[in-house]
Amino acid sequence: MKSVKFRTLLTLLILLGLLFIACLLALVTGSADIPPADILGILTGGQDSVQQSIILGIRLPRLLLGLAVGGSLSLAGTLLQGMFRNPLVEPYTLGISGGASLGVCLNIIFKWYRVMGVIAYPLSGFMGALLVILLVYMLSANAGTLKTNSMLLTGVMISFVSSSLVMLLMALSQSEDIHSIVFWIMGSLDVPNTSLIAIAVMGALLGLLLSYFFCLDLNALALGEEEAFYLGVNVNRTKKWLFVIASLLTGLSVSVAGIIGFVGLIVPHFMRMITGADHRILLLSAFLAGASFLVLCDVIARTVIAPMELPVGVITGIIGGIIFIYALGKKQITL
Repeated sequence: MKSVKFRTLLTLLILLGLLFIACLLALVTGSADIPPADILGILTGGQDSVQQSIILGIRLPRLLLGLAVGGSLSLAGTLLQGMFRNPLVEPYTLGISGGASLGVCLNIIFKWYRVMGVIAYPLSGFMGALLVILLVYMLSANAGTLKTNSMLLTGVMISFVSSSLVMLLMALSQSEDIHSIVFWIMGSLDVPNTSLIAIAVMGALLGLLLSYFFCLDLNALALGEEEAFYLGVNVNRTKKWLFVIASLLTGLSVSVAGIIGFVGLIVPHFMRMITGADHRILLLSAFLAGASFLVLCDVIARTVIAPMELPVGVITGIIGGIIFIYALGKKQITL
């Protein structure tokens, strides 16, 4: 028992250390290199105003958004994989990203952003994601019972339909609209609105808090729904809450930062390999690891071909895909 507690504590300390390193790299790396020793003075207002404007106006908001989105997507993937007992399920499997993409495409084509301002993109994306969440829920609920297999298939089909509609709209759009749609779809943490960043951070922390009310239920569900029922778990209620928490985390992340793939698929896999299947440890570990992974990918996206910047979704897709294929080839991931 002591060895298990020691290993858990050591894992969390390593993840916190990795998160600290990722945050430090995000603050000091860029077109204007800032010495790590100056960061504390800049954050407390005792350093050069130019460096302070770079850190507080550009890099710190981007860092906070990366932490929130990475943690949210990884946490959502952990919840869904535990609920479906399927390692291939990720936050975008249920069609949430497709609905958000469709909402943003309609916003760009009909120029709603000219009326609504900077809030237009995240609002239209979230409304599209919310519509898909409600649609998947209604189509999957049968006599008050939420069917996981039906939910999964419905989400996949809605994702295909949404993607087809997005491609149709792109085919009918002007070239400048296509560029805006493609850039949003590839994902970016460059969000200037501090209110949106604050909402994303609070949503991520609230999702983490709520998920811990169901950590023991998730452990029971790993044995199967029937076994969980005999262990005293209200299976239907638990599935509904897990679906709502994971969907809202995903919808909020996609609406603010666009589609950033592989975070919710890769990170839960590897954290489960490291920490085991106990969701009391796995949920927090996946949240910290997902936040670190996305922040590090964003650092690479900003610096690999500087001064140009790559969409962070491109980096997460490349790195995540390579890691997943390697682990699958080594049979460290069991499907």
